[in-house]
Order: sequence, then C-alpha cells, then structure tokens
Amino acid sequence: MRIWKLGFAGFLVAAFVVGFGSGEQARTERISGSAGDVLDDDPVGRLKVFVYELPSKYNKKILQKDPRCLNHMFAAEIFMHRFLLSSPVRTLNPEEADWFYTPVYTTCDLTPNGLPLPFKSPRMMRSAIQLISSNWPYWNRTEGADHFFVVPHDFGACFHYLEEKAIERGILPMLQRATLVQTFGQKNHVCLKEGSITVPPYAPPQKMQTHLIPEKTPRSIFVYFRGLFYDVGNDPEGGYYARGARAAVWENFKDNPLFDISTEHPTTYYEDMQRAVFCLCPLGWAPWSPRLVEAVIFGCIPVIIADDIVLPFADAIPWEEIGVFVDEKDVPNLDTILTSIPPELILRKQRLLANPSMKQAMLFPQPAESGDAFHQVLNGLARKLPHSPDVFLKPGEKILNWTAGPVGDLKPCFDLDCYNFNESHDGDFSIAPTTRSHLAPPSPLAAPKGNAGLRQPPDRFALKSSFFSSSHDLLLLSPKHRPRASSAAPKFSMRVASKGAYICRDCGYIYNDRTPFEKLPDKYFCPVCGAPKRRFRPYQPPVTKDANSKDVRKQRKAQLQREETIGKALPIAVAVGAVALVGLYFYINVGFQG
Repeated sequence: MRIWKLGFAGFLVAAFVVGFGSGEQARTERISGSAGDVLDDDPVGRLKVFVYELPSKYNKKILQKDPRCLNHMFAAEIFMHRFLLSSPVRTLNPEEADWFYTPVYTTCDLTPNGLPLPFKSPRMMRSAIQLISSNWPYWNRTEGADHFFVVPHDFGACFHYLEEKAIERGILPMLQRATLVQTFGQKNHVCLKEGSITVPPYAPPQKMQTHLIPEKTPRSIFVYFRGLFYDVGNDPEGGYYARGARAAVWENFKDNPLFDISTEHPTTYYEDMQRAVFCLCPLGWAPWSPRLVEAVIFGCIPVIIADDIVLPFADAIPWEEIGVFVDEKDVPNLDTILTSIPPELILRKQRLLANPSMKQAMLFPQPAESGDAFHQVLNGLARKLPHSPDVFLKPGEKILNWTAGPVGDLKPCFDLDCYNFNESHDGDFSIAPTTRSHLAPPSPLAAPKGNAGLRQPPDRFALKSSFFSSSHDLLLLSPKHRPRASSAAPKFSMRVASKGAYICRDCGYIYNDRTPFEKLPDKYFCPVCGAPKRRFRPYQPPVTKDANSKDVRKQRKAQLQREETIGKALPIAVAVGAVALVGLYFYINVGFQG
C-alpha cells in the first residue's frame, strides 16, 4: 500500500480540524517580534525622495503606446512611479533628499503576445542616467549610490530574458552602485546585487478582490497547483525546466487523491486556492512566480520549492512561519512531508496568513494603502539610512566605467527609436514570435541541448527566463537559421496544422502542431501526462479547436481505455476459439475413425 494511502486518514483528520476551525480562521495572529514591528512601520518622516522629471519618452509615452504594460507581472515600475509622485515622502527640493528616483519603464516593450522583452532597456537606462548626470549634480557626487531604480524583469538589471545571456551580461555597469528594487531573487547570482530590495511581482488587487469567497468556506483541497510540469517547447528532453522539480511533482503525485494538480487553468482558479490548505509554489525557469502572492492573499499556505530563492521583503515577512519549505531533492516525499504537519501548526500558519498586514504587504493597490508593497519598499530604503561616508566621492573621483558592457548598449537610444520592437539587439540573437499553444510540441529549431530525464544541468545557472516558455510563444533561432539583417519588421508565422494528427494512448492528448510528429525527437513526451513518444498513435478524425480541453480529453481517454480493453481481450478470444476449433477437429476425426 502506497504511503499516501497511509497518510490519507491523517489528512481527513486535519481537514476536519481545519474545516471545523474555519470559523476560527477569521481570527488573525499578529507576527511576533521585530518582524511584525517592521511590517507595520510607517516610512513617512523617515526619508525623503526626489523624483527626477524625465522627458515622457522614458515613461508616460511608452505606456500610452501600449497600455497592456499596466497589467503584466512587472507593472510595479509603473505603479511605483505613480505612487511616488503623490507620496508624502516626496520632496521637490533635491538638496534635502535622502534618495533619488529615476522613473524609466524598462519592461514596457511588449511583443504582440504581451511579453516584455528588455532588449533596448540597457540603452534606455544608460540614456536616462546620462541625462540626469548632465542636468543635475546629484548623480555625479555619488555615481548613483544614493539613487534607486525599479528593475522588475526576470533577471533584474542584467536585462535579458535568457538566464545564460543575463549571466554573461551581468548587471548594467552604470547601476553597480545604485540600489535596485527587483522581483528577481536568487542567492549567489550575478543578477542579484547585494543590498537590493526584493519585491513581489505585480498582481492586480481589484481582480483578486472580485474572486474572494466567504472566509468560513472549508478548505477541502489538501494540495493545489495549476501550471506547467514540463516546458516541452523549450526543454523537450527534460531536466532543465524547474531543475526537474515540477516534473517530479507530476510523476509522483498525478494519481494521488490528496493532490489537485493539473496543467489546466480553470476560471475558478482563485476560488480553488481559497479552498486549499497548501498551494505549491515551485520554481520555473526562475525561482519566483506570482503564485507566491496569490497564495498569501488567499490564505493558502505556500509550499516553496526553490532551494536558492530570495523572498520578497524577507526582513519584514516571516516566511518560515507562514510557509513550508521543501528542498527540490525532497519533492518525491512531498506527500509525507505535508501530511506529517500537525493540524495545530497548520491552523497557526493560516491565522498568520489571515493577518491583513501580511496580505497588504504583497500588493501594489491603487490608490496606495498603509503597509502595502509601496510602503515596504520605502521602509527598506529607510533602513539603509543614513548613508555611509564612502557613498560620497571625492572631487574628481570616478569609480564606474561608462564604456563597459556590450557594444550594442553604447549606441544612442532614442536616436534609433529605442523602443522599436522591430529592431534586433546587437546581433546576438533573433526572435520569431509564433502563435503556438502552450501545449504545442517544440520546433526542431527551438530545441535546446540539455540533459535528458530529470538530471540537473551541469551549470545550475544555465536556466532560461520564466518568460521564455512555450506558453509565451517564443522561438529562439540557432545561428545558421538566423535571418539576414534587415530593417523590415519581422514576419510572424501563423500556426499550420500538420498533415497527420497523433493521439497519446495514455491520456487522450492530441498532437496537431505544424512540426510533423515523425520529425520530433525520440525523447519527446506528452505535455499532459509525460508519456513517451512511442505511446502516440495516428489519429484520423477531424481535430476540433477544443480537442485538448479537459472534458473532451476525458471522454477520449475513456474510449481509448475501452478500445485497449477490447484489444487485450481479442487475442485471448481468438486463441480460445482456435483451441476450440482444433479440439472439434480431433473430436470429429476420432469419431469417424471409431
């Protein structure tokens, strides 16, 4: 009997306790000690911030060009700017400022599919710094040591969506002395500068508010997760994506009744999280994801599976007390780990999560509210004061190298329309946006050469951006397939169905992508259930748009199981019939001879 069956009774007891105590969950528990005091700090009166008035081409015009930037997970840079313009910590007198803020929207360069690609961000940031250093004296006296910048992209001020490229680039040299406010947080990583302030990704507060359910609703789901387990489009051989942690979750617990896990993203996603005791927050290409914010907001205990993550506002939020940390190597024991947590500890974590201060600290609401993420950023800046004497340079002293970095970063920015998506980035890669579904198998051109199975890659930092996934519709072209340099806009390929569809015999998923199934690598596996390529068979019926929806696939799977049962029974029936015929033949012959 599997271990989850042994733990099932324990879960029922825990569920009963949690369900019985659902009325008690409305009670909150204040965070004890210094962490709770820090979380409730009021930054007003503790610091003053001067906001540079930059030309609108660095911020407002970019947003006017593409309002979608207000809704993606990196929108903190926009809302932080708006907040500071009307914040009581703002000063119009730069001589009395403790900090200087440069409002540059570096992630508001979106593809037609809505992906922020920071190809021009280094040139744009460099242009803004050159502007403020020429028009104001404050940058030059510290070379940015008393300045802060919001850089919320995947790998912060390394400004690249592929991690290997981000590591190669490193943090923009001109920001080496500045304080960076960024979502990316990974220990011992070149893209995380010491002293940076790690913030949560942006999640729309109003949208989540509309999905709240009554607080006394029992939490009847033990473990909940919705998302990719395999990134077939970018990691067809497995092992790189999430360092195999997500694949291990699926392979070990897809049939476990305690785990409600799937690639499907239902309309009741937010409601389901509020009915769950534990919400999985595993790493993807990067260690963080919006699930962390969602789990806290909806009172679902976050199960953090990312060995080297640096969590948002870690000096204020007691993550060890509200969450559960599971080492990536221990994922196969996840059921045992979670079922062994005493119900009273679960209830305490839920009471802490119910604390409004905890939820507020994870959000960037409009308008701002006391204790929200804006205020936590200011609290982090205030705790860095006063500046040490070595922040200020001696007359004529220079530390930063203004000519360091890739040659492409040194080009003038707006002379070449820095935010023109059609321009390629100094020739080191090319992009070809497509309209592939998130379940679509890879193009041979997109297949990275990684380790097979669940092995960890030799270079643990050779991970790709969490935005560079098949769900975000990008292909990276190999050098020999790069298009010739051209000033024309890139062409966007439309999805074309392959001549022959194939069906997974294990789950009913239908492969019908533009790449012929026969040309897929032998190590290709089903993106839904992980079945190997050999489990696919040709599929003759017409493929409808909803062919891979959950309900349609369930019906198809049931039909496959019936056919397989008949297929297994048929040889037995034939064999029995053959034996009967042989027996009859001998019986007749013996009868006639007698």
